[in-house]
Amino acid sequence: FEVTSIMIKYFLGKVLSRRQMIKPRLVVAVPTGITSVEKRAVIEAAEQAGARQVNLVEEPMAAAIGTELPIDKPVGSMVVDIGGGTTEVAVISMFAVAYSESVRVAGDEANEAIMRYIQRERQIAISENMAESIKIRIGSAIPLEQPLKLEIPGKEILTGFPRTFTVTDEEIREAIQEPVQVIVDSVKRALEKTPPDLAGDLGENGFYLAGGGALLRGLDQLLNRTTGLRVNISEDPLTSVARGAGRVIEDYAFYQQVFIN
Repeated sequence: FEVTSIMIKYFLGKVLSRRQMIKPRLVVAVPTGITSVEKRAVIEAAEQAGARQVNLVEEPMAAAIGTELPIDKPVGSMVVDIGGGTTEVAVISMFAVAYSESVRVAGDEANEAIMRYIQRERQIAISENMAESIKIRIGSAIPLEQPLKLEIPGKEILTGFPRTFTVTDEEIREAIQEPVQVIVDSVKRALEKTPPDLAGDLGENGFYLAGGGALLRGLDQLLNRTTGLRVNISEDPLTSVARGAGRVIEDYAFYQQVFIN
């Protein structure tokens, strides 16, 4: 709670003039399925940081708005937002979420999987920052046409000595196979539970990937092979949720129906 409040206060200080007297209105993107207690905690943290009014929107809804999907139209749109802590899947139509699911497997879990793999297979410890760097630089969901390898520093577990070693894209693909499969399974469940009238729209238009996890090499191709649907990647997927929240602020009246508080 305190960390959230301090973080919000910091960002408000970056964008607001110190002499500004009117407290700002905030739109905060939160995970799907957030509890009423968690909602209240987020709102109170934002108010404590100096917000005048706080509105919550689900992360996949914000991602869909940031991706400029027609959420206000009577057609089905599906977005898969793969962030750091959670993967959010939602089917949206007419400002409403027809189906949503949140799984606590995403980028952070992939980083931890890489750390565990290297410790188990190489008896070498690496930091989480290094694991993320490896994932970004050579991580993939499917075999690559041009194999990649990376030389990285680590620390031998038995001796405690520093050591430089080489890992390949094949090893990292094996390391993150389980979290990637969890994401694939969540997409399959969403498609299975999508109402028939919206499923046809997804069959025609496909669905979108957002969040940093959308940048994992070959993930879109893997999902295409699994579902048979076109898989699109949001323009600048890292900022899709933030851009969506920004658009909600800019056209507050139009997006009133997307708030969950």
